[in-house]
Amino acid sequence: MNEPRPPDPTPLETKDAVTIIAGTGLWVVALVVLLILRPSPDHQWWIWTCVAGVGLGIFGYWFVRRRDRRAARAETTPDGDRDDASVPGRTPS
Repeated sequence: MNEPRPPDPTPLETKDAVTIIAGTGLWVVALVVLLILRPSPDHQWWIWTCVAGVGLGIFGYWFVRRRDRRAARAETTPDGDRDDASVPGRTPS
């Protein structure tokens, strides 16, 4: 009944920024197609859905890049502590 739990798999290393750029690119293509075809007034919300997809994609790209920069910075400092030189306006003691 109480079988040992198998170990958790190691997390996959992915390129999140590339995935977000690809998805945002697809939203841009859909937006351009809709702007060319001009949907009926009942379906104008499709255009705004594409605009929202592009906007969220841009935000997601910015967020992931910022997260990756912070993670890289945390790896370079010992114990993940911030170095005084990396904080603007502070001088090392």
